[in-house]
Amino acid sequence: MFLERSSDKNKISGNGERRGWIEVICGCMFSGKTEELIRRLKRAQIAKQKVEIFKPQVDARYDGKNIVSHDRNQIISRAVASAREILDLADDIEVVGIDEAQFFDVGLIAVCNELADRGVRVIAAGLDLDYRGEPFGPVPQLLAAAEYVTKVHAICARCGELAHFSHRTIVDDQLVVIGEKDRYEPLCRKCFSEKK
Repeated sequence: MFLERSSDKNKISGNGERRGWIEVICGCMFSGKTEELIRRLKRAQIAKQKVEIFKPQVDARYDGKNIVSHDRNQIISRAVASAREILDLADDIEVVGIDEAQFFDVGLIAVCNELADRGVRVIAAGLDLDYRGEPFGPVPQLLAAAEYVTKVHAICARCGELAHFSHRTIVDDQLVVIGEKDRYEPLCRKCFSEKK
C-alpha cells in the first residue's frame, strides 16, 4: 500500500521540493478511525519525521491533551479552538494529524489544503455522517479535497453486520453531543433505517 512505504518520508518532486497531500480516515463511531490515525502518526514518528497532532478543544472525553482511542491507545496532541490555529502551530512540520475533524469549523478545508501545498502530509480522522445520517461538518468537503480516503466500519450493535451509522440512543436534538457507548451505538443501514 502506498501510504505504508517508509520512502514516503522523502517524497520529493522533480524540483527538489517536498510534496504534501491530504489523507482522510472516516466512518461511524466505534469504527477505529482514531486507532488508525494514531497508528499512522506513530509510524511517522518512528521514521523520525516531524509530527504535530491536533484535536478540537470541545472533545475532552478521555484526556484534555492526548488523542485517545476507544481502546485507550493514545498519542500526545494539542487541543485547539479553531482550525486556523493549526496553521500557526504547524510551522516546519512534515506530518500533521487531526482528530475529530467533524468538530472543526469549515476553515479546516482551507487549512488542510494550505498545509498540503506547503509540502505537509495531512492525516485527518472524523465522522463523515452525524447522528441523523447526514454529512457532518467539514468532513465531506475534506473528503473531496483528499488524495487518499480510508472508510472504516464498526460492527452493528443490533445484527452484527458492518455498521455505517452512528445512532444516538438518548433524546437530544443538538447536533454535537459528545459521548460514548452510553449515548451512541453503531448500526448498519437496515437497523439504522428501522430506528428512524
